[in-house]
Amino acid sequence: MIETALTIVGLGIAAATFAAILWSITRPTQRLWPPQQYKASTPIFVWVPTFTLFGTLVALGILGWGDLALSQWLRYGVGIPLIVIGNVVVWSAVAGFGIHKTGGATGGLQTSGLYRFSRNPQYVADIGMILGWMMLSAAPLALLVGVSAIIVLFAAPFSEEPWLRSHYGSDFDRYVERVRRFV
Repeated sequence: MIETALTIVGLGIAAATFAAILWSITRPTQRLWPPQQYKASTPIFVWVPTFTLFGTLVALGILGWGDLALSQWLRYGVGIPLIVIGNVVVWSAVAGFGIHKTGGATGGLQTSGLYRFSRNPQYVADIGMILGWMMLSAAPLALLVGVSAIIVLFAAPFSEEPWLRSHYGSDFDRYVERVRRFV
């Protein structure tokens, strides 16, 4: 019963976030992401669903631990390094970028640090962490929710890039020419 509820919560958050991203892509003047205005409530709307989704993934992984037949070297030899490296990259990028800008606040165009190699190092690292957890936990429902979260992370830059282009113009265009979207 709890696994079903957690799966519904995880898939619901992923679906709602994906819908908001699609809305933002198709209606840029009414976009939801990135937010049109950064308000005191913006972090709540950004971080509560994000951490709830990650928490749901962790819980589903623990509850279904090892139910999928994955080899130990894949689970531990690949899964753990992906989780560790992903965390290092995410929190390094957040430290360099700033927690408010990560949550949608405006600021200067970030092109240094990890952003020299990827326009979206945080998304790449989040994807790595999710893949790592899906492998390590070998839990079917964590796999299901994890794949839906990865789809959201792949879609997010497509709602952000028009906003970045409108704010930073030719600086962003030059950045796009030399740095890939993901890796």
